[in-house]
Amino acid sequence: MVKAFNFFRLILVLSIGLFFLSIIMAVQGSSTEVSRHNLMPVPAKISFEQGKLPVNSEFRIVLTGYQEPRLKRAARRLIQRLSIQTGIYLLYEVEKDASKAILEINCQGPGEKIQSIKEDESYTIEVNSSRAYLSATTPVGVLRGIETFLQLVTLDSEGFHIPAVKIQDKPRFPWRGLLIDVCRHWMPAEVIKRNLDGMAMCKLNVLHWHLSEDQGFRVECKSFPKLHEMGSDGNYFTQHQVREILDYARDLGIRVVPEFDMPGHTTSWLVGYPELASAPGPYQIQRFWGVFDPCMDPTREKVYTFLDTFLEEIARLFPDDYFHIGGDEVNGKHWNKNPDIVAFKREHGMEDDHDLQAYFNKRIQAILSNHGKKMVGWDEIFHPDLPKDIVVQSWRGQDSLAKVAAEGYSGILSHGYYLDHILSASRHYQVDPLDRDAAKLNAEQKARILGGEACMWAEFVTPETIDSRIWPRAVAFAERMWSPQNVKCIKDMYRRLEKADRNLEWLGITHRSNYPKMLERLVGNHPIDSLKVLADIVEPVKFYTRPHTHEYTQMTPLNRLVDAVRPESNKARQFRNMVDEMLADTPNYMTNKEIIREWLTEWRGNNSILRPILEESFLLNEVIPLSEDVAALAEAGLQALDYLGSNQRPPQSWLNGISSLLDRPEKPEYELEIMIIPAIRKLIEAALSLLVSHNFEDSDAHGWGVEYP
Repeated sequence: MVKAFNFFRLILVLSIGLFFLSIIMAVQGSSTEVSRHNLMPVPAKISFEQGKLPVNSEFRIVLTGYQEPRLKRAARRLIQRLSIQTGIYLLYEVEKDASKAILEINCQGPGEKIQSIKEDESYTIEVNSSRAYLSATTPVGVLRGIETFLQLVTLDSEGFHIPAVKIQDKPRFPWRGLLIDVCRHWMPAEVIKRNLDGMAMCKLNVLHWHLSEDQGFRVECKSFPKLHEMGSDGNYFTQHQVREILDYARDLGIRVVPEFDMPGHTTSWLVGYPELASAPGPYQIQRFWGVFDPCMDPTREKVYTFLDTFLEEIARLFPDDYFHIGGDEVNGKHWNKNPDIVAFKREHGMEDDHDLQAYFNKRIQAILSNHGKKMVGWDEIFHPDLPKDIVVQSWRGQDSLAKVAAEGYSGILSHGYYLDHILSASRHYQVDPLDRDAAKLNAEQKARILGGEACMWAEFVTPETIDSRIWPRAVAFAERMWSPQNVKCIKDMYRRLEKADRNLEWLGITHRSNYPKMLERLVGNHPIDSLKVLADIVEPVKFYTRPHTHEYTQMTPLNRLVDAVRPESNKARQFRNMVDEMLADTPNYMTNKEIIREWLTEWRGNNSILRPILEESFLLNEVIPLSEDVAALAEAGLQALDYLGSNQRPPQSWLNGISSLLDRPEKPEYELEIMIIPAIRKLIEAALSLLVSHNFEDSDAHGWGVEYP
C-alpha cells in the first residue's frame, strides 16, 4: 500500500510539472502568425494588395488562349458554383468579348492527352479592383486556379468581393490521392462523383479506386462474367458507369488508378472461379472483416493466362499509366498446406512465402507492362527483382518509404493518413512523407517520393456516413501534399478548415447534412437538441478498436450513435483551447472562465433532459452510462473551477472520486470516447497544483499522495 501511495505521489508531481510545461507550450504555439486568408491548401506564393474586386450580377468570364470543351465546362461550373455560393443570379454563358469580362482565364496549351504524374498543375492569379486574371500552362492548371479563385470570394458589409491579390502556385508533390474502398461496403456512382468534387476543391489529383476485395468484386468483366455476377451481390459498376466516372474525374483534373487486389484478398474472385485458388473450394463472399486464408495459386500457369486476359480488358477500360495490384496481407496458410506449392518453392530455391509472392508479382508486372501499365502495390510487393518503374505504396511509414527511394524505386506514403483510424485532422496534418529516415535522403532520392494517399477503408462506413469520415479531415491531408513544407501552423489550419468545411457543403458533400438526420433517427419522435449536446463532445474509438467490442459483419447496420457522431469533435477542441488559455492566465484564471463554466453547466444538466430519450430508444440504451459520465465529469470540472477561483485545495475524498471517474471512460463499451476528458483533467491538475502554495507539513496535505521536497 505504501509503495502504491509513493508511486501515486511521484506521478502527481510529474503531472504537475508536465501540466505547467504544456501551458507554456500552448501559449508559445498560439503566438504563431495566423494568415490573412482562408485558402486551403495554402498557395506557394501569395501577396495581398490594396483594393477589392466586387462580385455581383455583372460578373462574366472569358476564355483566351488554348480552347477545349473541358475548359468551357470548367468555366460554367465556376459560374454555377459562384452563383450558389453568393446567392446571386449569374448568366452561365462564357463571354466571347474579353472587354466585357471580369475574369479572364488564359490557358497556354493542351496539356497531356491522358493526364499523368508529369502534368503541369501550376497557375497564377492576379486580382485588382476592376479585373481578375487566371493563367495556366495546361487545362489542369486552370482547374486548380479556379478552385483557389472560388475560395477567395469574401463577404463584408458592402457585399461579395475578391481581395486584390497576386498568387503563384504549384504543388509540392505530384501524387496526391484518396483511396476509396467500394468493396467491404458498396458505394454507388453518386458517392464517387460527389467525393471527386471534394477532391478537386482541395486539389487532390488521384482517385485510388479499390475495386476488389474478399467482400466484393465491383466491376463488370466481360471476359469472365462470373467475377461480377457471383462475387458482388449484384452491386457493381458496369463498364459504361466506369467510363462515366472516368470522364467526370478527367473534367476535374483527377487521375483514376484502379486496384484489383491479388494474390490475396481474392475470395470474391474465387466464388466464380475456384480453379484460381490455392485450396479447393467452394468459396463464398466473405461477410466478416480481417485477413483471410484464400488466395490465388502462383504456381499454376492457367492463373497467369486468366489474369493476362483479365488485365488486358481492364487496362483498356482504365487509361491511367498505373495499375494497383494490392499485394498486401497474404498469410500463406493455403500455400503451405498445398503439397504442389510447397514442392514448387523447393524446386525453385524459394526460402519463404515472400519469395513466392515476389515470383507472382514479377509475372504480373510483366503482364501489366505488356498492356502498357506500370505496377503499383503495397509495401509487401517491394523486391529488388522488380523493375524501377513500379510504385510502392507504404502503409508502414517513412522509414520503409526511404528504403524504397534509396534503392531507386518510387513510392507514396499512406502511413499516418488512414482516415478510418478516426484520428484528428492535426494528427494527419503533422505527418509528412519526407520526415524521419526520408528526411535524410539526398535530393535525387527525395524526388522518388511522389507524395501520398489518404485511405478510406469501408468496414465501418456506408453511403450515408462515408462523407463524414473523409471530410473535412482529408483537406488537412491535401494541404500537406500541396503546400510548402513550412506551412505547419495547426491553429491556422483549423481556422481555415472551418471555411473549407462549409465550402464542401456547397458542393453537395453530405458530411454535415447527414449528421442531424442520423440523430433524428436515433431519437424517434423527440427533438435532437439534448442528444446533439452529447454527440458534439464524443468521438468514435480510434484505430481498429470496434471489431474487438462487437461482432461486425458486412450486414451489420451502421446506425448507432458511434456511426452518427463526427470523427473529430470541434466543440471539445474549442473547449480544450479555452481551458489552455484560461490556465495560462495565472494566478487569476479569468480568461474564458465564464464561457467554460457555461459549457460545463450545460453538460452537467444535459443528462437529466436526455435520459428519458435514451431509455425509450433501442439504439440509444447503450449510451446511458456515457451520458451519466459526461454529467459527472462536467460537475468535476465545475468544482475544479471553484477551487481555482477560491485558491482552496480540494479535500481528499474529492480526489479519490475524481480519479475513478477519469479512469472509467477509458474502456468505452459503447465505442465512443468522451473528448472533454483531457481538458477537465487539466482543470483538476491545476486545482491539485494549488497544494504547492500551502504548508507542506500540513498533515491533511499528505493525504493527497503528494511527495513534498
